Amino acid sequence: MGMKMEFELMEALELIERERGVPANTILDALANALVSAYKRSPGAAEEARVTIDPDSSEMMVYAQELDEEGNVVREWEDTPQDFGRIAASTAKQVIQQRLRDAKRDQVFTEYEGREGDLVTGIVQQVDHRYLMLDLGNVEAIMPASERIPYERLERGARVKAMIIEVRKEAKGAPLVVSRANPDFVRRLFELEVPELIDGTIEIKAIAREAGHRTKLAVLSSDPNVDPVGSCVGSRGSRVRQVVNELRGEKVDVIQWRTDARQFIGEALSPVRGIREVIIDEETKTATVIVPNSQLSLAIGKEGQNARLAARLSGYRIDIRPEVPEPAPPEAAVTPPPVAAKEIVTVSSEMTEAKPEPSEGETLSAEGAAEVAETITEGSMPPQSGGGETPSAVA
Repeated sequence: MGMKMEFELMEALELIERERGVPANTILDALANALVSAYKRSPGAAEEARVTIDPDSSEMMVYAQELDEEGNVVREWEDTPQDFGRIAASTAKQVIQQRLRDAKRDQVFTEYEGREGDLVTGIVQQVDHRYLMLDLGNVEAIMPASERIPYERLERGARVKAMIIEVRKEAKGAPLVVSRANPDFVRRLFELEVPELIDGTIEIKAIAREAGHRTKLAVLSSDPNVDPVGSCVGSRGSRVRQVVNELRGEKVDVIQWRTDARQFIGEALSPVRGIREVIIDEETKTATVIVPNSQLSLAIGKEGQNARLAARLSGYRIDIRPEVPEPAPPEAAVTPPPVAAKEIVTVSSEMTEAKPEPSEGETLSAEGAAEVAETITEGSMPPQSGGGETPSAVA
């Protein structure tokens, strides 16, 4: 004896099909499979079974089956449990909800497939140390901690932009993964503000970024009458200011792309001025940059950041050196203490060949004193250093 649903199943399925685009037959097939699983969990259930659902009357029946060794059905009988209507109603609700979620995910995937790199605008819905959730209106997007700008505080309800980096189709988690830390996020923000980037007059050739701190952007114009840097900066900095505001104050350097590596490295070290020389070693991809002493700290940047970004932008390892090396501090002149005659004899003998010292109480003879004087006169003492320091006789 079959059991009827406690609600008009087909009316509900037809409504879902019209409004959500999920075919009724798809939900019925999924429901039948779910009911088979529910039946097998009931006491005394057969190992194999099938469920039929009448679309017109919503009546469902369970048929237990007996199979042979090859999997063929050898016997089949109706085995609908007494309370199966309640189980079916609960199962149908779960199946319909899951199918609606799957349909929505498929719809989102179809809509956003291939849109990696596009900008989206959403409202911050949830924030914690692991991730941030953005409500895009018709779908949620997740921003992992690794894709957030370091130290950026985004409050719940704030409206922000982000860039799609992944479109997922799996069942769990948000279908979209977005980023604000990716270097191309800055590229997309400039494309919103600079029409010349969209029509191809200006091209972004290279970009280097340390999110939350500084970004360097190298641009090139295909039209000699169009200044690429000026176009990106805008009148009185209006265009770049919009980008900086969205980045919450991150510094942005827009520089001219150069085909000559020396010129480009000089540009990449902006805002440094007055670079004296750039020496390139193509074999090791190393560039030695000579800058005025007053520009040294600016060229290196805080914790080496400016030089590091310039290296990423140019592809060269950059060694920054001052124009004039800092003079070494002068050594203090030391006047050696008076040296006794006995000490002079000892040092000079070590510099030439060992001479026996007079034993205690023994005085030098006239010949011995002459020999000492001759040794000193012949230059056995070390010559004076160029710095003018008087050498000490004691080592």
